[in-house]
Amino acid sequence: MKLPDALRGIRQIAFDTAPLIYFVERHPVYFDRMLLIMRYVDRGLIAGVASTVALAEVLVQPLRAENTTLAERYETVLAESYSFRLETLTTTAARRAGDLRARYNLRTPDALHVATAIEAGCDAFLTNDAGIKRVSEINVLVLDELELDEP
Repeated sequence: MKLPDALRGIRQIAFDTAPLIYFVERHPVYFDRMLLIMRYVDRGLIAGVASTVALAEVLVQPLRAENTTLAERYETVLAESYSFRLETLTTTAARRAGDLRARYNLRTPDALHVATAIEAGCDAFLTNDAGIKRVSEINVLVLDELELDEP
């Protein structure tokens, strides 16, 4: 599916951890797709959302490597961007995550990300884990399935 078509009608999109890493660390395969999505967010066309769990996950490698510059870049993108917000894990989202984990056999972090997206009222959840597509409560977009609209 063409990326602009996939984003049509989406007001809020939640991000899984991997797409955030692809963007911040300029992954050679996924960066161009993520750049387009983040431009939509930066321009206020779509609100970007991530769980605070994502912040914890993306900071692990930079902190382990003592790369404070990269850690700060993640914090800037996730916590200080104009059209991007972090959602804290609520009791309601934790309950929903338990339900999603039980019904769809998701890993706990994935269930927490998806539950937070649903509770935040997001229209879509961006991931690169095709297994999350079995969740029916939210539109799951898999980065590998999205194509740039190039001539």
